[in-house]
Amino acid sequence: MDFGLIATWTLLGLTALAFAAAGLMKLSGKRDAKTLQQMPWMEDFSVAQVRLIGAAETLGAIGLIVPFATGILPWLTPLAGVGLIVLMLGAAATHVRRHEAKMVPVNLVLAVLAGVAAYMAYLRI
Repeated sequence: MDFGLIATWTLLGLTALAFAAAGLMKLSGKRDAKTLQQMPWMEDFSVAQVRLIGAAETLGAIGLIVPFATGILPWLTPLAGVGLIVLMLGAAATHVRRHEAKMVPVNLVLAVLAGVAAYMAYLRI
């Protein structure tokens, strides 16, 4: 049994799940008072921009899993991880600018998860 491969798949799956959930929520959500209360940063972005962010997160989640699972262009998996890191650094910068410091650790943890998952996948391709 290859515990490294199990660890890689576990991390890829959990990271992809987190980003897919966040992305799909942004893609399908409404811009109402309740949503703005939960995600006040959305005030700074148009609906199209929020949907673009959601699409990037969702596609990044798919990119973490599909290329690695199929063996077709597996180098896209680490690249998807790097893209998600960039998204989370942008999210952290937005929260810092808006003085929402409590959200920055969440962004940084997700960035680290994406980075470690990308690196573990890179080592296995």
